[in-house]
Amino acid sequence: MRSNRDRILSRVGLLAAVLIGCSVFLAVHLYQLQVRDHDIYFAKAKARYTAVTTTSGKRGEVFDRNGNMLVGNKPCEVLVADPSLIPPEQCGALADILCSELPLDRETVLRKLNTRIRIVQRGNAPPREVAIRYAVIARHVDFAVAGRIREKVRALKPRLPHVAFFSEEEYVRYYPKGELLSNVLGFTSYSKGEDVPVSGVERSFNQSMVPSNGKIRYERSRDGSQLPYGMREITREEKDGMNIYLTIDEVLQSIVEEELGHLYEKFTPRVVCAIMADPKTGEILALAQRPSFDPNDRSREMMENKLSWRLLSMDSPFEPGSIMKALSISLAIDDGTVTPDTMIDAEGGVWFYCGKQLKDSSRRNVIPVWVGVQKSSNIVTAKIGLMMGERRVFDGLRSFGLGQKTGIPLQPESTGIFRMPKNDKLWVTRAPIGYGIGVTPMQMVRAYCALADGGRLRKLRLFHHAEDPATGEIIEPADEPPVQLFRRPDTAAKMTNMLKAVTKVGGTAKTAGVPGFEVAGKTGTSRKVINGHYAEGKYFSTFIGYVPADDPKFVLMITLDEPHGALYGGLTAGPTFRAISERALKYLNVAPDPALMPAPKGK
Repeated sequence: MRSNRDRILSRVGLLAAVLIGCSVFLAVHLYQLQVRDHDIYFAKAKARYTAVTTTSGKRGEVFDRNGNMLVGNKPCEVLVADPSLIPPEQCGALADILCSELPLDRETVLRKLNTRIRIVQRGNAPPREVAIRYAVIARHVDFAVAGRIREKVRALKPRLPHVAFFSEEEYVRYYPKGELLSNVLGFTSYSKGEDVPVSGVERSFNQSMVPSNGKIRYERSRDGSQLPYGMREITREEKDGMNIYLTIDEVLQSIVEEELGHLYEKFTPRVVCAIMADPKTGEILALAQRPSFDPNDRSREMMENKLSWRLLSMDSPFEPGSIMKALSISLAIDDGTVTPDTMIDAEGGVWFYCGKQLKDSSRRNVIPVWVGVQKSSNIVTAKIGLMMGERRVFDGLRSFGLGQKTGIPLQPESTGIFRMPKNDKLWVTRAPIGYGIGVTPMQMVRAYCALADGGRLRKLRLFHHAEDPATGEIIEPADEPPVQLFRRPDTAAKMTNMLKAVTKVGGTAKTAGVPGFEVAGKTGTSRKVINGHYAEGKYFSTFIGYVPADDPKFVLMITLDEPHGALYGGLTAGPTFRAISERALKYLNVAPDPALMPAPKGK
C-alpha cells in the first residue's frame, strides 16, 4: 500500500511533467512567433500602425527654344472628405461652406458627403450600408481658397475630426501664355486623378512627359493621421517627367499671332493659318491660326469648339492653286524643258484643251516663262506641264514631299491627296497649277524651304530637345541629312529670281514686298472643294515666300479659308506677310540693303 508521501511525490512529478511540457510547448510557440514567423507577424503588426501613401512627380513642362516656359504645372489642392467621420447633421453646414467658396452644386456635394456602399454579408445576414472613407469634393483648388475653407470648417460646432475633411497637394496644368501657340501645345483633361492628353504637344509627347509615382510608408495614429515623430520611409522615389523644348521662338510667335489677329479681324475668314520655318534647318519658328482658344479654359463650350483647337495647318488639305506653279516650273527648268526666257503663247488669256477651258486673269499672248510666273499665268504653267509629261510632273511634285508626312511630330497629320488618275488627260495641265490635288499648308512650307535652300529637302522639325529635370541630361533628335532635289546647281537660284519679280512692280504681290530686302514669293487663289464639288463663292487665298531672297532667314506662308472683302492672295495675305517680315527681320538683326530702300519722299 502506497504511503501518503509516495502519493504526494507522484502528484508533484505529474505536475512537473505538465509544467515542463507546457514550457516546451510555449518555448516552441514563442520560437515560431519570434524567430521562424517573425517577419509574417511583424508585417501584420506593422500594417496596423503604418500606412502607405502615393506621391506623384510633376508632368514634364514645355519651353520654347530659348527656355521661355509655354506649359507649366501650377501647385494647388484637392479637397477630400471622410464621410464615415462626418455626422449627417453637419453635412449641410459643410456643403454650405464649400459652395460659398467654390462653384459647386450643393446637391452634388451633399451626395458625396453622404455616400454609402452596400455590403452583402454571408449567410442569411441582411446587407448593411457603410460610409466610404475617401470622397474627392473638389480638385485644382487655389491655395488661398482652400485655406479659407479650412478656417471655416474648423469653426464648425461640434468640431469635426481633422481627418474628416482634409486637403492634399497636387498640380494643375497651366498655360502661362494663354492663347499663344495654343493649337500647337494642345491641352489635357483630367480623369481619375491623372492628366489625359487631348491634342497637340501634350498628346504627341505624352509618353516622355508622364511622371512616375513614388511611395512613402509612415506610422499613423488610431485616427489615421501621420505621426510627426514616427517612422517615415520612402519605398520608391517619384520622378518628374521630361521637359520638352520646341523649335518655336516665342518672340517670333508673338509677332505672327498679333499680325494674324489683325488679318482675321479685317477679312473675317473661316480660318487663317500662318507658318514660319527656317529653310536651312527645317525648324518651325512660329505656327499660328485663328480661331484659337485659351487652354486654361476647360469649359464644355471650349471642348466642343473643335475648329478652335484643331491644328488645321496639318490635318486639313486644300487645293493650293498658283503657289504650286513655283514647284512645277522649277522642275521644268531643272530637266531642261524650259528656261526663264523660253517664250510660250498664253493664248490671249483663254485656252481650250481636251474640250475644257482654262483662263488667265492677265490677257497676254506670247510671253517668257519669267513673266508667266510674275503674272501667275495658268496657261503658261499648264503648257509647261504638257511639255514635261504626266510621269515627270507626278514624280517631280512628289519629290517635294507632296502626299507624304512632313516630319512634324504632331497628330493627326494628313498626307493630303496626291495621285495621278488613270485616263485623265487634263490632270497634267491642272496639277502644275495646283488643282486636282490636296496638300496641307505644312507640306507647302516644306517644299518652299527646299526652294529657298538650293533644292535641299529636309524633314520639318518642331522638337528641339528634351531635358531630364533630375539629372540635366539633354536628349536631341537625330540629324537627318537633306535630299537634293535638283540636278542643276543653278535651278533654285533661277526660280528664286523669277519669284522676286512677283513682289515687285507688275507682280501679283507687290503688297508683300519688304523695304530694303529682296522677297521671293508666290500668290495663290483656289476654289474650295466641299463634298467633292467646288463650292460657289468659296475660296482659299494664300501667299508664301522667303526673305531675304538670296539668303533666307525664314519661309512664311499665310492662308485664308473663305476670306470676305477681298479674294486674291496679294490683297489678303500679302500685306500681312510684309508686316510680319519687317518685324521679324528687325528682331533677328538682319540689316536691310540701303540700295533697296525706297527714296525719301520729295526727292
